[in-house]
Amino acid sequence: MKGTFFTGADQPQKFEVRDMSFAPLQPHEVLVKNMSAGICGTDVHIYHGEKGSAEVKPPVVLGHEYAGIVVETGAAVTEVQAGDHVTVDPNIYCGKCRPCKMGKKQNCEHLFALGVNVNGGFAEYSVVPDTQCFLLKKEIPFDVGAMAEPLACAIHGVDLCDIQQGQSVLVIGGGPIGLLVVQLARLKGASPVILSEPMEMRRHIGLSVGADAVIDPLHENVAETVRSLTGEDGADVVIECVGRPFAAEQAVEAAGPGAMIMLFSVPAVDATIPLPLFEMYRKELTVRGSRINPDTHQRAVNLINAQRLEIEKLITHTYDLYHLEDAIHMQMSSESIKVVVHPHG
Repeated sequence: MKGTFFTGADQPQKFEVRDMSFAPLQPHEVLVKNMSAGICGTDVHIYHGEKGSAEVKPPVVLGHEYAGIVVETGAAVTEVQAGDHVTVDPNIYCGKCRPCKMGKKQNCEHLFALGVNVNGGFAEYSVVPDTQCFLLKKEIPFDVGAMAEPLACAIHGVDLCDIQQGQSVLVIGGGPIGLLVVQLARLKGASPVILSEPMEMRRHIGLSVGADAVIDPLHENVAETVRSLTGEDGADVVIECVGRPFAAEQAVEAAGPGAMIMLFSVPAVDATIPLPLFEMYRKELTVRGSRINPDTHQRAVNLINAQRLEIEKLITHTYDLYHLEDAIHMQMSSESIKVVVHPHG
């Protein structure tokens, strides 16, 4: 069994394919044959030596967005069986710290994630607690199933926006999360749903998956275009999915009176913006952040199994385990939307 181990951001060779072996399964463990694993922005941060959702201690097999086939189950596992197709929720919470007890498990002080702290999806096989396995219909492609985790995160962020039918929504950034958010906003009844994205290919995909209008921020003033498209003084909800200060500044500028601004993306640790205090006061804005996917993974799987979203269109490149670094560089490129790894080639 092979796995591609992250050896550390400070290493000349950051990834190394190694043989793997697994101890006999514990009663509540599941052996999964990993079929597809997505490259996440968190993987890119880890690659550059920045923080992930939890502390990374190399060597470790990354990959926390993945799907596969159940090969074997521990003696006490009842929810899945050999041959089942599953997607994995990587995030495990302690249930004991104050945030967990206060209903804010996404802020768990002891958050533990498969593919971050322990070996995950960038390997031929992985061992997963049975609580983290969610059944996929067998007609669902594994690449689509692997998108359940980012979709679950997007659902959490959109939930926090409390989008009402008929509200205008601006999504800044047409990467995989932004294009999922466009579709979720449409399902919520938002109108219009506007996507701001500099790459023509991503704008085209955005229109094909449900955006009512697109903006090229390299050649258009985002706030002015939003006002012309809505006939209002800005969007009712702005969801920023870029992770760069300029995008957060655009979000504030394009927000209308009483708007909700969701800073969804994962920025650099030291990223800041000057806050226009008078605009915050004048518009009575609300600004929120969103972190991971507390209690939303099953909802993501439900949407995927029901084929309610256009997900295959977002997957633009595939790689094998031996070219993981190339895959990460492609995910960083403007040529891609979503890059996935096929552990078995």
